[in-house]
Amino acid sequence: MPLIGYARVSTEDQTPLPQSEALQTAGCVEIFEEHASGGNRARPVLARVLERIGKGDTLVVVRIDRLARSLSHLLEVIERLEAKGAFFRSLQDPIDTASPQGKFTLQVLGAAAEFERALIRERTKAGLASARAKGRVGGNPGLRAKDPAALRKVRLARQDGYMERLNETAQDWVPRVRHLRPDMAWEDVLRIINAPLPHDRHWTQSRLLRAVKAYVRDGFLPDEVLGRAGRRETHDRLPAIVAAIKGADPEITLQAICDRLEAMRERTPRGRSRWQPSSVRMLLDRAEKLGLLKQTTM
Repeated sequence: MPLIGYARVSTEDQTPLPQSEALQTAGCVEIFEEHASGGNRARPVLARVLERIGKGDTLVVVRIDRLARSLSHLLEVIERLEAKGAFFRSLQDPIDTASPQGKFTLQVLGAAAEFERALIRERTKAGLASARAKGRVGGNPGLRAKDPAALRKVRLARQDGYMERLNETAQDWVPRVRHLRPDMAWEDVLRIINAPLPHDRHWTQSRLLRAVKAYVRDGFLPDEVLGRAGRRETHDRLPAIVAAIKGADPEITLQAICDRLEAMRERTPRGRSRWQPSSVRMLLDRAEKLGLLKQTTM
């Protein structure tokens, strides 16, 4: 069960060395270091770690706040790990999802988060009921009067909220879109993005296109990703998909690629549903001859 360490500091003038030394002492075979704010969920190194980690691996941090600053983000990351058959451990906190005690602690944290959300909902309902009893009408007066300035402010607030939600999931789709478009059709890009995600977090093509257009509009993605996909010969499609998976994670194993293709419900060249490493190896060789691996390497 390989231990994979993740160390994070917020600013460039801080050093992750103490964390890395603690992770190395704990037995981590690989350690990833990142300089980024804990409030930013779209961290490229963390995204790479979550993509790299495989079944049976354990993601290790020195403290929980090195991974996530909010309980919702922590639970989201652990859910992604569990979907891949991986585990999470914090050296200075009583959380190790490979042990019954750690799982119990996690369940308590999840229950506390849900209880807090329920309290907030109840307080909000009580406040609204009290205001109505006193004759006060809720809502924005400017909106009730259809004031253009108020309407514009609401539109901007909704747009900001939408972008904030996109930023929380950017690690799932931005790297794929950046490196696969416009060389690959949207249908195949979508399946590659959805393959490692839990079913309740799958993207639809319309949602993905809307998100990509928003990121292009704000300059986070180049205009080229929205270009028309080039026509690809039918026999080149599978090598392109395998090359895309390999390019996103150069350390991924042949068996892991097999698992990903089966999750995508992709058929083998002979039309079978079960993939073998030898078939993947053959497609990777063909992709290399076609120059596809070089195109998709991150």
